[in-house]
Amino acid sequence: MEHIVTVQGAVTAFADFMEPTSAELAAIELESPVIAAEVDLLDAQIMTLDRPANEVDARRVRRARNRVLAARRDLANGPAGALLPGGAA
Repeated sequence: MEHIVTVQGAVTAFADFMEPTSAELAAIELESPVIAAEVDLLDAQIMTLDRPANEVDARRVRRARNRVLAARRDLANGPAGALLPGGAA
């Protein structure tokens, strides 16, 4: 009879030290408006996949695209220390 044993390295591969650092979490928090705007844009684009796009759909996609651009602009023009080179994001 063969014994089944676990490989300790595989079991502890995702130990506590693998959690995101506070700098990484801060970068995610800083980018969350951009992420939310991109999700809204994707939702607007998905709505137009299964039917012909009408004027309301085109307006919805255009507004969502403008929100993405505004969120990216705000992120790029944010505080000087927000986007440090070699940072988490």
